[in-house]
Order: sequence, then C-alpha cells, then structure tokens
Amino acid sequence: MLHDLDPPAASANGDPVSRYRAHARDWLAAHLPAHMRADHPDYRSPTLEESCQWEAAMHEAGLAGMTWQRAYGGHGLSLREHLAVNKEIGALLMPESVSSIGKELAGPIIMAVGTEAQKQDFLANILTMRQFWCQGFSEPDAGSDLARLRTKAVPDGQHWRINGQKIWTSGAAKAHYCLLLARTGTVADRHRGLVMFAVPMNTPGIRVVPIKSIDGKESFAEVFFDDVVVPDNARLGAPDEGWTAALRVLSIERATNRMYRAWRFESELGFLVRALRSDPVLTRQLDDAGVQRRLGMVLSEIDGLKGLVERTVDQLMQGETIGARGSLTKLFWSECHQAFAGFALEQVSQIGPQSSPLARRARQFFTHAYLFSRAETIYAGTSEVQLDLIAQRILQLPREH
Repeated sequence: MLHDLDPPAASANGDPVSRYRAHARDWLAAHLPAHMRADHPDYRSPTLEESCQWEAAMHEAGLAGMTWQRAYGGHGLSLREHLAVNKEIGALLMPESVSSIGKELAGPIIMAVGTEAQKQDFLANILTMRQFWCQGFSEPDAGSDLARLRTKAVPDGQHWRINGQKIWTSGAAKAHYCLLLARTGTVADRHRGLVMFAVPMNTPGIRVVPIKSIDGKESFAEVFFDDVVVPDNARLGAPDEGWTAALRVLSIERATNRMYRAWRFESELGFLVRALRSDPVLTRQLDDAGVQRRLGMVLSEIDGLKGLVERTVDQLMQGETIGARGSLTKLFWSECHQAFAGFALEQVSQIGPQSSPLARRARQFFTHAYLFSRAETIYAGTSEVQLDLIAQRILQLPREH
C-alpha cells in the first residue's frame, strides 16, 4: 500500500502535497478505463463488480481513505492530501463511489464514537470494498427534521428491539449494514434519547422495498424494521449520544465529503462546451451573448465553491470546527449545480441522431444530471433546513413566535 512506500515522485521543487496530487493525476490517467469516463463516447455504466474492483484499486494506490488511521486501513495523511486527490478525481467525469455512505459517513462516525472492536470489524472492510453501508436517518413523517423521527429502540436485556420505518435509503438493497438512528424515548423528547446502531441488513425483521426514482433507477428504498433484535454491541456510542453523533455525520457530510464537487462541476462545464463545439450547428450556441453570460456566471460560481472548500480545509487544519458553516457549502453547491444542470439541458436539447458522438453522449449525460439534480437541494438536508441553520446558528437571528 502507498503508506508503506516513499512519497510519490514528482518535480524536484514540488511540495509533498503537490507530489501527492501529481501521483493521483498520473495514476488516474493511466488506470481509469475509457468506458468509465462519462464524457467519452464509449461510456457505459459500470457493473457493481467493476465499481468495487476500481474503488479497491484506488484505495490500494492511496486515493481513498487518505485521512483514516493506518491501523484501520487508511493512509494516515491530512485533509490537504485528501483535497489534492479530490481535485484530480473531480477533474475526471468518473463514476461516483458505490460505497459513499460507508466511506463518508459510517466510517468517520465509527472512528469518532465506536469501540476498538467496532473499528477493527468495520473500517478496513469499508475501504477495501468488502462492506457496503446505507444510512437509516430519514423517515416518512420526519423528512429532514431528525428530531421528529419515530423509529423506536427498546432495551431488551443485552439486546435492543427496533421497530419503525426509514425512507429514501440510498443503496439499501446492496448494503451489508445500516447506520441507523432510532429513539429510546418519545417524539416529544426531540433531540434527547436518540441512539445510533450498526445494524446488519440480514437481521430477521428487516424488509427493503425499492423506490423507482424519476431517472428510472432503483437506488433508493424504504426500509422497515419489524421487531428487529440487535445486540448491545451493535450500538455506536452511548444510548443518549445519537443526536451528537448525527450532527457530526451531517456536519461531515455537508462540509468535507466529496470535496471534488467544484472540480467535477468544472469538468461538466468543459464537457458541455466541448460537446457543443464538436457539432457545426450546435457550436453557434456559444456565440450567443446570453449563453456566454451564463457560462461566465457558472465559472464564477465554481471559483466561489472552490474557495469555500479550500477555506474549510484550512480552518480544519488549524483545529477549528466547522459546525453549521457546513450548511453554507451545501446550500451553495446544491443550488448552483441544480441551476447549471437546467441550463446544460437547454443547450443539449437540440442534439439529435445526426449530431456528433460526443454531443449525443452529452445529451444522455446532462439529461441524467438534470433529473438527479432535482434531489440535490433535498438530500443531506433541504435548502430550507440549511437556511434555517444559517439564520439561527451563524447569523443568530431571533426565532419568530
């Protein structure tokens, strides 16, 4: 593994982070198959097995688990190397991780509040793609307000008995474990009495019902828990520590996960321009003053998002906590990218069977991007929730009565 070797070679005058970024760029250029590049005419959606092999290879090359401790399969590096690698991942329109919940949410939580046995059982297996996780937070009557969740966990000797329902659970059909948030008291307790578990998905009483989304895929699901019994050692943290752990999950999700988004956003913009230029009819759209103005706005939004991400890394490296400020980043990228996806779809709407292969691929890509972007202002907390957090916890505005 990379942490057992000398730092990757690069230019003699490069600093360690730059050398690591150069390593990531060179490795991805040499190993990413053309059919996994969404901006390549030969692109096809990779199978789950192909995705697992690819992500395991990325981890072996030092491009995943950068900040995780070496004792748990990570590479023991800093957020600066993490960001450097993410910039190169974002520069390529490669597939999203099929194990993002495990790598970005479950893993950090287990490192923060898990026992040593839990760390040994789960962390390395997440990075090597031997375990998939789903996140059991959202509920039909609670949505983004986790303080209203109703799934109940009742102590039963050395076990817990769980009953309830989760919804919009990404990857539940393939997951081995669920990062589950449940309640030990009543809904009136709000944030008190919440408990978090690592629940094996093959536990009797768990039922997964796929949900077909607007793009025709079944990546989401409802998950029902009917008298599900789990041992106490499945609990992550103290019985009343669930809310604190949930806040940590969400602050991580909003502030530090998928740092490549700004650079991926930039790659998508470049793909759109290349696709239009590849066709003599479509290229005339780029001469339109309105289109040029919108492209300029997108570029400025990308630069703004890059600045937010880089500042977040600097603050974290200085020992600061991000907390509610993660809502600024989440609100900004989701609103901006959703608007860009709508603009891009307008530009590719005239692409037909006679257009260039690159243009036809762009129409497929941006049609899917537009449909998926409808959810970007909902998952990880809706825009309304982010605005409320910003108003209360950053601006400290008074509540209306």
